[in-house]
Amino acid sequence: MVTGGAKGIGAEVCRGLASRGHKVWIADLDLPHAQSLADELHQQGGQAQAIALDVGNPESVAQAFAEIDAQDKRCDVLVNSAGIAKVFPFLDFPLANFVDTMNINVTGTLLCAQHAARLMMRHRWGRIVNIASVAGLRAVGSGRTAYGTSKGAVVALTRQMAVELAEHGITANAVCPGPVDTPMTRVLHTDQFREEYAQAIPMERYGNTQEIAAAVLYLASEEASYTTGIAMPVDGGFLASGARGL
Repeated sequence: MVTGGAKGIGAEVCRGLASRGHKVWIADLDLPHAQSLADELHQQGGQAQAIALDVGNPESVAQAFAEIDAQDKRCDVLVNSAGIAKVFPFLDFPLANFVDTMNINVTGTLLCAQHAARLMMRHRWGRIVNIASVAGLRAVGSGRTAYGTSKGAVVALTRQMAVELAEHGITANAVCPGPVDTPMTRVLHTDQFREEYAQAIPMERYGNTQEIAAAVLYLASEEASYTTGIAMPVDGGFLASGARGL
């Protein structure tokens, strides 16, 4: 199951999982786009099913996993990719947006992981991969009070999952993308911000969704059986870099 699977990083992860033989549940609020992607994957010989999901609504999460259980009796891989972000100055940051962001980005991740892990425990095998961000590991520009805080919480939550689920054969890891060219960043990032951000990255460019999906697919694989509790930056060297140009 991939939450936020209809677009951006989530959609690329769905393509990668389907190409590796997984049946993919494409879970998203945007059901028409999720269905369009499912149709695309079917045409390529993959197995995919679209499902409406609001990760900020506990009833919606429970209903989605009940449907997965009814049809497939298992969930081997969960990728928590759904998330929201808005930018406001810290002193004027709206409380309502802060609460909404934490609910979707953090509580939604928790709820989906709980439901998925209960299904994974039946077979003593599972992979949970949470999409965090470099903004959860350091402050990235102004205005990201809710987003950065939520992604930092996702990293901490991932570690807790890893510790408690290891005995059940389940790994939990986070991928922390740097700036990626997605529909969300095209709205959030001004041209000036994009230029300045790229200059702060040793590779001097934004990443693409395929590069993030590649990290997710490794952590979702059998080969990652001894990797759990990590927050993997995929950021072109952004976190490793200090004052560039000296």
